[in-house]
Amino acid sequence: MDWQNPEQLRFVLTEGKKRQIRRMCEQVGLKVVGLKRIRMGGVQLGQMPAGTWRYLGQNETF
Repeated sequence: MDWQNPEQLRFVLTEGKKRQIRRMCEQVGLKVVGLKRIRMGGVQLGQMPAGTWRYLGQNETF
């Protein structure tokens, strides 16, 4: 976890449990107002709209 700016945190999880980020923040008095997934495994999601999919590139592994 590190601070991106005074209002945003960045978390890196290798195995996320249900509502894990929300619970961790609650324990230290922080309120989560939004989450954004930027990658899954070695696959960068980029600007993919919610609910869409794509084939993996040749150099991508999950």
